Amino acid sequence: MANVEIRIAGHIDLTWADWLNGFTLTHLPGGQTLLSGTVSDQTGLYGLIAKLRDLGAVLVSVHFGDEPPLEFPA
Repeated sequence: MANVEIRIAGHIDLTWADWLNGFTLTHLPGGQTLLSGTVSDQTGLYGLIAKLRDLGAVLVSVHFGDEPPLEFPA
């Protein structure tokens, strides 16, 4: 299991948490949403990112396990 934190642009409805693998959703100042939780492996991470893609979410950063955060240009 690996901890994951994903920041996306915009505030998504908190009721999406169950559909997003039970991740905790937190609205951040500046109009971003933080998703935090665990995945079993990298395949689980890719599945979560695919769900965010299907929502039309714009990724801001992804932090997987002990790796440094990967940030995406605006």
